[in-house]
Amino acid sequence: MFVGVDWAEDHHDLCVVDTAGKVRAKGRVTDDLSGVARAHDLIASAVPDEVDEVDVEVVVGIETDRGLLVRALVTAGYRVLAVNPLSVDRYRDRARVSGAKSDPGDARVLADMVRTDAHQHRPVAADSDLAEAIKLVARSHQSAIWSRRRLANQLRSALREFFPAALVAFDDLTSADAIAVLGVAPTPEAAKGLSRSKIASALRRGGRQLNIDLRAEAIQAALRTEHLTQPPMVADAYGNIVASLVKVIAAHTTQIAELAEVLEAHFGQHPDATILRSLPGLGVVTGARVLAEFGDDPARYADARARRNYAGTSPLTVASGTRRTVRARHIRNRRLADALHWWAFNAITRSPGARALYDRRRTAGDTHSGALRVVANRLVAILHGCLRTRTPYDEATAWAHRNDLAA
Repeated sequence: MFVGVDWAEDHHDLCVVDTAGKVRAKGRVTDDLSGVARAHDLIASAVPDEVDEVDVEVVVGIETDRGLLVRALVTAGYRVLAVNPLSVDRYRDRARVSGAKSDPGDARVLADMVRTDAHQHRPVAADSDLAEAIKLVARSHQSAIWSRRRLANQLRSALREFFPAALVAFDDLTSADAIAVLGVAPTPEAAKGLSRSKIASALRRGGRQLNIDLRAEAIQAALRTEHLTQPPMVADAYGNIVASLVKVIAAHTTQIAELAEVLEAHFGQHPDATILRSLPGLGVVTGARVLAEFGDDPARYADARARRNYAGTSPLTVASGTRRTVRARHIRNRRLADALHWWAFNAITRSPGARALYDRRRTAGDTHSGALRVVANRLVAILHGCLRTRTPYDEATAWAHRNDLAA
């Protein structure tokens, strides 16, 4: 039996078809225990009377790979396939050219997809509970960092409008120094009135321990430089915005640090952590993100090529007639792509082979990001080999096929 599930926040539409594509059952279920029980009843009711239920294989297509519903379906013994929403959209056009769309209709589309093209879609990975926990914490940690970056951009935008001296004083607006000083002086007038001792006290409260007096002197000089100003009332309004953003950024920084501790504790318990940490450029946070996004199901990737395709580091070839182009993959797991970018960036300073490959691609005309993507593609293949053989990274072995690079 083939089941399509069009999931939503508070309800899900199901459609069950047989091998001939005939609809055997359909209905809407709620997102709770009774809803899951009804889903099982709908699937069971679709089985012909003359067929023993234990002989029936149930294949489920759904547009997500996580959540309570997915976990319940996997636990029930169904083969659950995570279908990319883009694929569903393309398949819907193939089956219905009118452009009509409905939730029950999408459930039918998903059921037909897994009936005819199950081999084209990846089953939900059988990752361990520890890997799933690492994934949740790693994503939350990464989201907090991205959120803080957005807040810092808002803060920079506000400061440019009325307090450019602060941008002279602080390159990084998320730094402890910037948060400490702007917290006590969010306006130009307040900043100009700060004595060197008050700035030093703020820096100490922010956690600075070295070169406090020198740093306080430099900040005071920068804050007292002459710039264009806004009217006092406007400046005070901007000051309230800055004070609010500073507090939120400080809270984000605290939570990021706490999540990093949890992530380190979880990652250290995983049996793959030692292998991952052996690769150049993979620290605790980056290593945990790579493990989280790849998962730890040993059967998930058939070979290194499959892992690189999932990572989005392998090039994409588009050929039609006499035209053939090779370009980067833009439809990919952006969380994994971000982790691999920083992995490659760190690796070129720690691995002679990675550095030589980066330099060669730059010489060939690649951009910085393009060259890092090539390095990441190679590192993903090396990671696959290390995990498959359960051996730690070795520089000579990893680059033995490219002696010119490892030299």
